[in-house]
Amino acid sequence: MIRLSKLADYGVVLMTHIATCADDMHTAHAVAEATRIPEPTASKILKTMARAALLDSHRGANGGYTLARLPADIRITEIIIAVDGPIALTSCLDAEGTDCSLITTCPTRTNWQTINDAIHRALDEVSLADMMGPMAAFIPPFERREQLQRDIQP
Repeated sequence: MIRLSKLADYGVVLMTHIATCADDMHTAHAVAEATRIPEPTASKILKTMARAALLDSHRGANGGYTLARLPADIRITEIIIAVDGPIALTSCLDAEGTDCSLITTCPTRTNWQTINDAIHRALDEVSLADMMGPMAAFIPPFERREQLQRDIQP
């Protein structure tokens, strides 16, 4: 099963919450409370996002976090990589190397690289702004039809 870590998932949730009020200052406590992510975890992830230059950190009594860029300019891959490191579906694609004894003779390594690159590109096409609302491609057909009917009615 291919699955993001819980921390990467939380990172997307936290960043999406902050993006909904991008001009506001967000404290770790307030963001944790709003998203129901435990405060120590939220605080750790927010610091990670600041180190990755996705958030700006502001010190002081009125401090907190703000987005470093517009939501449309922040890619989901950036959030995942900030938390989990480079995207690698198999250990042989991991930048840190591998302990695989088949690496020099593996007939599937280039195919895994192609798949890994495709997943990376797909995630890179989704921005933080996209995560703030439903994406048309993922709205079930019945709901999409209802939405289109509402949009064309006067």
